Amino acid sequence: MKTGGQLVVDCLEANGVERLYSVPGESYLAVLDALHDSKIENVVCRQEGGAAMMADCEGRLTGKPGICFVTRGPGATNASAGIHIARQDSNPVILFVGQVARGNLEREAFQEVDYRAFFGTMAKWVVQIDDAARVPELVTRAFAVATSGRPGPVVVVLPEDMLTDAVEAPTPLPFVAVETRPGRPEMDRLVELLEAAERPFLVLGGTRWTEEAVSQVCAGISRWRLPAGCSFRRQTLCDQLHDCYAGDIGIGANPTLAAYIKQSDLVILVGCRFGEMPSADYTLVKSPYPDQKLVHIFPDPEELGRVYRPTLAINASNTAFAAAFAETAPDARPRWAKRTEELHQSYLEWSTPPMDGPGAVKIGPVMAWLEENLPEDVIIANGAGNFATWMHRFHRYRRFNGQAAPTSGSMGYGVPAGVAAKGIFPEREVVVWAGDGDFLMNGQEFATAVQYGRPIIVVILNNGIYGTIRMHQERDYPGRVSGTTLTNPDFATLARAYGGHGETVRATAEFAPAFERARASGKPAILDVLIDAEAITPTRTLTEIREKR
Repeated sequence: MKTGGQLVVDCLEANGVERLYSVPGESYLAVLDALHDSKIENVVCRQEGGAAMMADCEGRLTGKPGICFVTRGPGATNASAGIHIARQDSNPVILFVGQVARGNLEREAFQEVDYRAFFGTMAKWVVQIDDAARVPELVTRAFAVATSGRPGPVVVVLPEDMLTDAVEAPTPLPFVAVETRPGRPEMDRLVELLEAAERPFLVLGGTRWTEEAVSQVCAGISRWRLPAGCSFRRQTLCDQLHDCYAGDIGIGANPTLAAYIKQSDLVILVGCRFGEMPSADYTLVKSPYPDQKLVHIFPDPEELGRVYRPTLAINASNTAFAAAFAETAPDARPRWAKRTEELHQSYLEWSTPPMDGPGAVKIGPVMAWLEENLPEDVIIANGAGNFATWMHRFHRYRRFNGQAAPTSGSMGYGVPAGVAAKGIFPEREVVVWAGDGDFLMNGQEFATAVQYGRPIIVVILNNGIYGTIRMHQERDYPGRVSGTTLTNPDFATLARAYGGHGETVRATAEFAPAFERARASGKPAILDVLIDAEAITPTRTLTEIREKR
């Protein structure tokens, strides 16, 4: 006989869970009690949104479901920010939510929420377990749903009295991963389309890649001399110094690359949905009928043909397609090889930071120093805002799993993702690239970094505004500033108050020694980099945008 809470933990252990993220609540005390005797690490967080984002980062970097436990009502609704990220980014996450006792359902009991209604359009599946004997069945199914087809979040609701029921139940067994593979006719047709193409382009994206699969697909790209790029915030899928790499396709893409894609006669999408951001509002590849021939490879058949009508649809996982693609080869040197070299050279020029700009701290030289001094396997975590443009454009990602950033454009992601990344890969350096508004959305998780001894380095580009919104405001309503100005704390002092290392950077020359001292401290660190609000993009100032120059 085991309680529902014990069975939940047994299921996690059976499915290979090493760590989970939580904010405690009385609604699932029975699970917390069972975790007391488990080898699973319970990373206790400071807010449910941060905990869910850490679970998303776990799913993003490992391909295995990230696990999050929160309590009912406000705990669950706080966590919804991370669930939305997992949905739009296609990351496997399982959110366990405590619920009111079964006898109090439908009475609007204390903190009661209808989770099927609340998460219904956000999660792949929402299930409430009312019978403790079914815990092994339904929790294992949650792992299968979160990872199958297009990965995504699953919400498992746990009534508190169910968790204390003692029942006989089968021993939990691990879920079986479902692999979809390309058929020989589909691969033969892909080769035919490539052989007939004059201006092909390949885009890498999506989740649940492995280092081996990335190596295999890049070997195929090399053999075909294919110009290739990465979808928005998926830059870790290709070494940016690979001689076929043409750049990332996202917000503010290289105009030369964007023009090439529009003029291509064959576009191959591998693993990505190619949504609004990477497609530049569906202009690079038009929806529903592209101007180019389109090959779409995706693990979920429901996505194929949903937004774009492809010339060839291949229902296959990224790993299976990569292995098959690595075995293909052209009959002769591809006719587009010279153009591939030109596109890579254009990328190198595009990703070289400017050395000047407004303010005492020039972000271009900061980026240049980081490129010279960060290890190749560094992990960069960031949230959303104009500040992220500098890292996306000028950092050349070299190694697999080097990027943890939300394609959903969610602010506040960087700090919790950095904390999770450092726990998953303690031997790798983790840098959180944040804005001041972005940091304060989940900056309390810096306390989690301190508590668990995870020495992340948080670089805050502090301009005292919600930068992206101010930029759009100046463009659409020039000179009428409203609701976009911020008053910030002393972030360096805040870091020290938490027990970390903190410094303020007021001039370009101060950045490098401050970063080295942060490294040497062995503590979680914050560098508060005071930048001029005029430095809103690498190429335009706020004044220029306001005056429409």
